[in-house]
Amino acid sequence: MHFPRSAGILLHPTSLPGAFGIGDLGSSCGHFIQFLKECNLHLWQILPLGPTGYGNSPYQTLSAFAGNPLLISPEELAKENLVTDADLQNLKGHPETKVDFFRVIALKEDLIRRAHDRYLAGHAPNLKQDFDTFCHQNCDWVDDYALFRALKNRYNHSQWTRWPINLRRREQKALQRSHEEMAHTIELFKFEQFLFSRQWHAVKKLAHENGVEFIGDIPIFIAHDSSDCWAHQHMFDLTEDGETRLGAGVPPDYFSETGQLWGNPVYHWDRMAESGFEWWVNRLRTTLTLVDRARIDHFRGFDAYWAVPAGHENAIHGEWKPGPGKDFFKVIAERLGELPIIAEDLGVITDTVRDLRDHFDFPGMKILQFAFGDANGTNDFLPHNYEKNCVVYPGTHDNDTSQGWFQSLSADANNHGARESRALILKYLNKDNGTNIHWDLAIMAFSSIADTAIIPLQDILGLGTQARMNLPGVAENNWEWRFSAQQLTDEIRDKLRSLVQLYNRNHTNL
Repeated sequence: MHFPRSAGILLHPTSLPGAFGIGDLGSSCGHFIQFLKECNLHLWQILPLGPTGYGNSPYQTLSAFAGNPLLISPEELAKENLVTDADLQNLKGHPETKVDFFRVIALKEDLIRRAHDRYLAGHAPNLKQDFDTFCHQNCDWVDDYALFRALKNRYNHSQWTRWPINLRRREQKALQRSHEEMAHTIELFKFEQFLFSRQWHAVKKLAHENGVEFIGDIPIFIAHDSSDCWAHQHMFDLTEDGETRLGAGVPPDYFSETGQLWGNPVYHWDRMAESGFEWWVNRLRTTLTLVDRARIDHFRGFDAYWAVPAGHENAIHGEWKPGPGKDFFKVIAERLGELPIIAEDLGVITDTVRDLRDHFDFPGMKILQFAFGDANGTNDFLPHNYEKNCVVYPGTHDNDTSQGWFQSLSADANNHGARESRALILKYLNKDNGTNIHWDLAIMAFSSIADTAIIPLQDILGLGTQARMNLPGVAENNWEWRFSAQQLTDEIRDKLRSLVQLYNRNHTNL
């Protein structure tokens, strides 16, 4: 699917400013939408919206369907008469530039319990019909999710393969007994999802009213410790005990001598095909009610995926296995219509992956930080080699900021490759130095023929490595970065508005 010539910003909502320790779906969302409108930017790209588990990664969520309760706005709860002013005061006093997840999680869980208690006490009677409708319309996933979360609470947050065997195997008598014994907690988790959905759709409506579309993110694989894996064990390559038999990853390449071992369970694609890929149809349908376009992370896994037997410490001893290929997207398109999908086609990409991407006219991705590894001008990530149907970024959430990346090249004076890359960048830009490398790369993206240009907010603000969102392979201190409202200056607004006009990127599907 081709998109109009446009531009936007990559920013996860957790990074928004605010008084409650983490960005949320309250007024800060509205302020950022207004900022995008004033810049004539029509796209806001986010990371996956699901509830995070250990490590707080939005790419390892407890559900492929549920929303992250940490994004629920206390301000909006107060407007609904679900929390009090005193409740809001108890949430303040957090650091402004990073998320203290340990503290935020505890405070948000307590706040949502208070909101649910007030709802049950009759403080927001107008919500009852909407809540009942939400539960009915989403029963295909929210029932399993709420029970899964309640059971995790009961069993000290252990993963589901450590639960009693009758619950691991989902024996009906055990499930029914759990429903009866934990009815209040199960409803609490349903109510939490109702609140997230209500607030998110209000944000999306406001965005559309201001000409802003959302680009979401779908990780191809899901977490083993998720309600989806527990509820649909037959769809995954698991042992009889529910443990992962084959884990997903990527083989050794020039980024890593041992590859990457993610550990997510791989799919039984043949079983999914027998059901008409029903779970995936529902997953994509749900995602496309939340966002306007969806980036599929690790798109190449639909062509072939790297499967590593359980027990290995790295990804060396895996093998390529065939994915569902074109049959998958044909079925999805028949059920859902034209697919507004962006294919994350990074890494070592084969001709068959390109054929799968191009057969369905999905735009691929171009990363400018990957463009300067050789001097012969043939690198696919160099703008003069682009096709129109692609999305260009200086870097993604997994990259360093543009300033941090360029400074690392400059600092590594003894590395011949780093010196060559730095020299090539400056030659390509026709610059003597990289003082404003963040704007240089943003202008390179905006001026390219790519239909879509997305700039991480950290690069708009000219921030260094301290503002990096994620360092792959490192388990701690990721996903924490936040900005302050004062950083979005009039000078930045004016510059972005000028670039949008200069490079004709003021277009939208809305």
